[in-house]
Amino acid sequence: MPVVLDPDAAAVYKAFQEAGRPAYETLTAPEARAYYAQARFATNPEPPELARVAPLAIPAPHGVIPARIYVPKDPRRQNGLSPALVFFHGGGWVIGDLDSHDVVCRQLAVEAALIVISVDYRLAPEHKFPAATEDAIAATKWVAANARELGIDAARLSIGGDSAGGNLTGVVALAARDGNGPAIAGQVLIYPATDFAMTHGSHSEPETSVLLTHSVIRWFRDHYLSAAADIHDWRASPARAENLAGLPPAYVLTAGADPLRDEGDEYAARLKQAGVSVTYKHFPGQFHGFFTMGKLLPQANVAVSEIGAWLKGLG
Repeated sequence: MPVVLDPDAAAVYKAFQEAGRPAYETLTAPEARAYYAQARFATNPEPPELARVAPLAIPAPHGVIPARIYVPKDPRRQNGLSPALVFFHGGGWVIGDLDSHDVVCRQLAVEAALIVISVDYRLAPEHKFPAATEDAIAATKWVAANARELGIDAARLSIGGDSAGGNLTGVVALAARDGNGPAIAGQVLIYPATDFAMTHGSHSEPETSVLLTHSVIRWFRDHYLSAAADIHDWRASPARAENLAGLPPAYVLTAGADPLRDEGDEYAARLKQAGVSVTYKHFPGQFHGFFTMGKLLPQANVAVSEIGAWLKGLG
């Protein structure tokens, strides 16, 4: 599929190329995390002011999952309780943390007028699959079980994330459906990774190898998965789930210059075929990762606003 970057996206891509940043696959995981963390200062928009931002410690079998709660000034309270979004950050299961997605979580809290809880799940290669999925599922269950204490309406609990976080979102939705809860009101999948086979056309098109290059996505995969058999496990590749019926309403976003484009598109189509309510938005001139770059890419802020409106529409 021919891809033409929007002028602003092309300018940002050119700036990244001229900066001479080393490719992640040439670095150690800690080095890559440091580079990724530094980049946010150039790309993230100004953080909106909220009523409260505070750390959380979610108990888990291995110890504690760090998290952060974001409470906007005007949440949509009913009987004193607000809707909420449990958010899983992107970063290929290897990089990213609470700070890398702090601004976008603040934006979502404001735009959707709800509480956001961002989850700092364990990263690979120190903690390989299925550690991240276990943390995402455990954190969602904990938020639901402690909803009232957190000021959250458990009946209006949604999940979402970008890239690897979109992958975890799909997995949590499947796990909740098949494991007696918790009830999920909606799922937001922002250019999600859904199939580790990586055989879709967008994984080989030269035009999609932008920032998230074809080589770095394999570097992420090799850090995250423990064995080739993991590719076929729905907890790694939610598209490998045979039945997608009965899942919560979904907002699926894809970008044109993205190796994950076609698998996200196909997953949205399969959800719809299974009877799930799907809102699908494609940004043809943007690249993978644009969602957090609102300082430089206006379409990122458009995407945040549209997702906020969709979450409001859930009730």
